[in-house]
Amino acid sequence: LALNPWDVVLCISGTIISCENAIVVVVIFYTPAFRAPMFLLIGSLATADLLAGLGLILHFAFVYFIPSEAVSLLTVGLLVTSFTASVSSLLTITIDRYLSLYNALTYYSERTVTRTYIMLILTWGASICYGLLPVMGWNCLKEPSACSIVRPLTKSHLIILSVSFLAVFAAMLQLYVQICRIVCRHAHQIAVQRHLLASSHYVTTRKGIATLAVILGTFASCWLPFAVYGLLGDYSYPALYTYVTLLPATYNSMLNPVIYAFRNQEIQKVLWAVCCGCFSSTLPFRSRSPSDV
Repeated sequence: LALNPWDVVLCISGTIISCENAIVVVVIFYTPAFRAPMFLLIGSLATADLLAGLGLILHFAFVYFIPSEAVSLLTVGLLVTSFTASVSSLLTITIDRYLSLYNALTYYSERTVTRTYIMLILTWGASICYGLLPVMGWNCLKEPSACSIVRPLTKSHLIILSVSFLAVFAAMLQLYVQICRIVCRHAHQIAVQRHLLASSHYVTTRKGIATLAVILGTFASCWLPFAVYGLLGDYSYPALYTYVTLLPATYNSMLNPVIYAFRNQEIQKVLWAVCCGCFSSTLPFRSRSPSDV
């Protein structure tokens, strides 16, 4: 096959994604202090994005060096599983942040740990099921007219994935609206208790809302184009449209470590310790709520 520059760009993106998220996975896995629910969810997100990056690299390698329909189905299945798990992990992190504010007094309990494991099982169980569909026969290799904009996924399969994404986005939007309300109410109560000026309360609230807007805006700008095109597009459309909408979606996996992991002060401490050659798995950490992440 002639080398497609878009495939090269996707492969490069996959390499960057893999390197970034591998760092996060290794730090969380080898640091016993990172066993709190919020770090498990961040680890799940990083693992999903790591698999997505590896999937992009493998897809490029197999398409151009080992062309095979069976291998193509496996790599596409891996990409579907990993990207679905990535989006679902973002939803679980949002739910965890909301509950940490809404049930602040009971958040640090065994119930939270149990709930976290249940969310992880549901996230990865559903993602694996989505990814296995092409491998189990739900593909368009024998019926090209049933193909979607992403071959060999069928049109109906991609519609299900796109609708699922839009549902996740709607749920995240609703949860972040509720988080904004709680943050504004807490900031006002603190300002009243400490006799702070209204301007101080305004600045605190504005920073919190701005952070949430960046998180949700990044997610939407990366995935909405592909989700909408997945619903409206057809297999007969130029492949260029697919690449133009798919590439931003991969950038979400590239930005997730920056937004959810590298901004965390505890993870920063471990990374600095590793860079300085003085890593210790027993580094002291102060307790932080997911809303601080």
